Amino acid sequence: MTLFGLSYFVLALSYFCAVYSRPAGVHLRNMESFIQAVQQVEDSNPGLSPLAMVRAMQRTAGHDDEMTIHFLGSSQNLSDGEVLETAILNATSFSFFDKAIHHIVTDFGEERGVVLSPDGTTVALAPLLLGIESGLKAKMEGTLAIAIFPLTLGRTLGLSFLSLQDIPPSYRLGPNGCWDDVDHPKVFKLSRPATLATDAVINGGMDGLILGMDISNLPAYERPQALSEILKGYYSFTLNEGQGLDAVRGHVSPRRREISRSILEPLDLHSQVMETLALVWKLEKTEWFAMDTGVRKAVKDGLQTFVHKYWDCPQIISRCQWGAKAHRGTPIPLSLPLQFLYVHHTYEPSSPCLSFPMCSRNMRSMQRFHQEERGWSDIGYSFVVGSDGYVYEGSGWKHLGRHTRGHNEVGYGVSIIGNYTATLPSRHAMDMLRHRLARCAVNGGELVANFTIHGHRQVVTYTTCPGDAFFAEIRSWEHFREL
Repeated sequence: MTLFGLSYFVLALSYFCAVYSRPAGVHLRNMESFIQAVQQVEDSNPGLSPLAMVRAMQRTAGHDDEMTIHFLGSSQNLSDGEVLETAILNATSFSFFDKAIHHIVTDFGEERGVVLSPDGTTVALAPLLLGIESGLKAKMEGTLAIAIFPLTLGRTLGLSFLSLQDIPPSYRLGPNGCWDDVDHPKVFKLSRPATLATDAVINGGMDGLILGMDISNLPAYERPQALSEILKGYYSFTLNEGQGLDAVRGHVSPRRREISRSILEPLDLHSQVMETLALVWKLEKTEWFAMDTGVRKAVKDGLQTFVHKYWDCPQIISRCQWGAKAHRGTPIPLSLPLQFLYVHHTYEPSSPCLSFPMCSRNMRSMQRFHQEERGWSDIGYSFVVGSDGYVYEGSGWKHLGRHTRGHNEVGYGVSIIGNYTATLPSRHAMDMLRHRLARCAVNGGELVANFTIHGHRQVVTYTTCPGDAFFAEIRSWEHFREL
């Protein structure tokens, strides 16, 4: 047997051994399992560069296309060192990485190639890894990171806008979906037919943009971390009690919307998308698409939807994600737009929630209390704000809640988890309610533009809600009105 043949035999044997000795849990479709699999490869190959790791995964999954090759080169054209590293990756993790990265939506609405991140949001891995690879390549070559936006968001957004010109703007992006089990996620099903830019694809694109830019902007003397460490720093973190995201200075996943906005808003986003589409058409030899006079308007309209849905609005964790029980009876529809926003604190739970598991438990506890102890049909609040960076859906935008006696039909009731009699919520949590959720409601037609903010205590006399400290704070807010 030749040396090459012997090496191939050893690699093939190690592949079968690795498959059957894979640790329990690595098959779960969550970010922790993906990071664990990456780290296993890194630990088995000391000195493996993060760029070689990403390129090896792309080669394993066979995801080259014209634009990827244009910006990053073919993953098949590797240096001698990268060929060896890729061979080792194939031998240990081919099946797992291929299934984890390859993004498709089945005829039954299951979205694959996505993972549940620790913060409770769903992320497509393909655009995330393309962004990281683009940043690593730019860092290594000392060049501008011009590939990051086209590969993470530009192409997907542009093609989605053009493919769905005949449907309402609000349906041209998304949707989100639900996992079968957030503790042991295996199946993710979408809530309606998918566009090219599902929520998971956009989340992955924003994350790839942020991490790619972070890597490309590292000082010349600083080497990028291993891929597993890059992902851990962004997705796996612990918030300090009492401060929440206020104390976080680095880039973490709950801030993907505001960080991506800070990166892209200074640019002419319309021109960026149009340039990306022009490149797509050139590479695919379909330049005649550019002659369509409706393209520029479709991109303009689509970007307005994107800005509203993914930048103006906060990420809202849906009922199915936090484990809500069904509404008892038939939900009563609201007559929109509403005039008022009623601010609450939960009082119990009395501590701010700092993570998706903690906030989800709080939501289930409140729903159980409202349904079983008070006999209500559902959790009373329209929305609940956590200190983890997210808003949690209660009765939602369209249905009547039970939050402010005698006023449920004319306003939304929004509560921040915690007791704010003596202390304030985190600044980030208050800004989510005051600015982003309120602006989202106005732009979406749920609240009138000149809406009024009241504290719960102003219209229901037997309560001190939303707490003395918090009520003193909201009295300075621009839409607050005294009675």
